[in-house]
Amino acid sequence: MKILLGSRGSRLALWQANWAAERLRAAGHSVAIEVIQTSGDRLTHVPLTSSGTKGLFIKEIEEAVLEGRIHAAVHSLKDLPTDLPAGLMIAAVPDREDPRDALISRNRLTLGQLPAGARVGTGSLRRQSQLRALKGGLQIIPFRGNVDTRLKKLDRGDYDALVLAAAGLYRLGYGSRIAQHFLESEICPAVGQGALAIEVREDDRETQNVVSELDSIAAHQAVRAERAVLRALGGGCQLPLAAHGTVEDGRLRLRAVIAAPDGSAVLRAAAIGAPSDAEGVGARAAEDLLRQGASALL
Repeated sequence: MKILLGSRGSRLALWQANWAAERLRAAGHSVAIEVIQTSGDRLTHVPLTSSGTKGLFIKEIEEAVLEGRIHAAVHSLKDLPTDLPAGLMIAAVPDREDPRDALISRNRLTLGQLPAGARVGTGSLRRQSQLRALKGGLQIIPFRGNVDTRLKKLDRGDYDALVLAAAGLYRLGYGSRIAQHFLESEICPAVGQGALAIEVREDDRETQNVVSELDSIAAHQAVRAERAVLRALGGGCQLPLAAHGTVEDGRLRLRAVIAAPDGSAVLRAAAIGAPSDAEGVGARAAEDLLRQGASALL
């Protein structure tokens, strides 16, 4: 059987698709990649916070899976809404890359070293809100574009610093440019950050069996808990919501954060439970946030 994987055409998306393809080939499978342009790739000048982002970077790829034009899709898991289209499922979550957010700045300054009024670029409400809570007086500038485009804008002086996912920077060979990794207690990562999702049709058992060879049980359980928090609080990937789970010593530990967009309030919750009860752990963290007043911030 020849497996056809679908991917966006950005350099990072293709890196991820090729990473999956190489591992499937190493297991003896024949694999090809089909590039599919998405709505998010076309709407390059619209801020994410105002573009109705649910499914923006995946809709056309999911349609190709449902129609049988490709066998599976390789996504950045944080792009996947919590409610998948009928007939689709996540068949594998491979080993996770570094889930933290990272600061890249001119002259390698850390956040604490940036001057008042420094221009910091990020397209994420989650990052904006937690950044403002960490350091006042920043000029947060929303932006779009792939990692290479964002770094070029930094280098030409459009920004003083950027906040990006460490995973993408490492995957594209830019790890040496990171000036600071943010602790989970400083900027909690996005749901699914650093993880990939391999999405297939529910009725395609053959493809499920093939791609399941890429699955990391621990990573899959952790992101199931994170996605349960997101599902309970609205499901949109542009909420100022963060959640990060880990499986260690047979226990699933989850932290979740909601912050006011201006950084004036930050709510934090934690839950621990059995990895097999990932959704339950996520639901308890969400309930804790709601008890603290999360609805007002959302």
